[in-house]
Amino acid sequence: MALNIYFRLKFSRLIRVKNIKKSFDHLEVLKGVDLEIQKGEIVSITGSSGAGKTTLLQIMGTLMQADQGEVLYNDRNLSGLNSNKLAAFRNQNIGFIFQFHQLLAEFNAIENVGLAAMIGGKSKSVAFAEAEKLLLKLGLKDRLLHKPSELSGGEQQRVATARALINQPQVVFADEPSGNLDSKNAQELHQLFFDLRKESNQTFVIVTHNEELAMMCDRQLHMVDGIITK
Repeated sequence: MALNIYFRLKFSRLIRVKNIKKSFDHLEVLKGVDLEIQKGEIVSITGSSGAGKTTLLQIMGTLMQADQGEVLYNDRNLSGLNSNKLAAFRNQNIGFIFQFHQLLAEFNAIENVGLAAMIGGKSKSVAFAEAEKLLLKLGLKDRLLHKPSELSGGEQQRVATARALINQPQVVFADEPSGNLDSKNAQELHQLFFDLRKESNQTFVIVTHNEELAMMCDRQLHMVDGIITK
């Protein structure tokens, strides 16, 4: 309770989801989820497989529409945006990190990161310069021109993190970001998230089965059968 009060006082509300419900066929996956995320907060969402974690993350990240309920960013309701405006909002305000990186195999690290900035409207030269700067910051000085197949799992996930950050999003959603990494690389990735928050007040919402990562976060939310229990 004291921690929640601390965040309400220290940070402004960035995201609010209200009464989110989602079903697939006749299976009710989300059963009326209410949640607030504060700017600069790192929040973990845990729970068993099938609890609704990834579905909630995708709805919050505007990758999926809810059957019922609202998603608000800075008190702006996104439900009225058409698909093109929603895609533009997502590109400018939201970053994603996935368990299996989802890097483009034919492109090197700079290209994988820079393409996201180009989609956001930046020129190739500007996008690639910013990508290089970010990759250097994330400790990939000697891997800038390497393709994903030439990178370790930890290096690939750092490239994916750079891609998520290139457009300076308001929030980064991470779905099992260290689930495919060994313990050393997982710990380094976890620390990276907190370093980024310290440096730029970056907001993270992280779905994870990793108990160590969950306990490091400012708040730990747990989902059971489509609802948040704490």
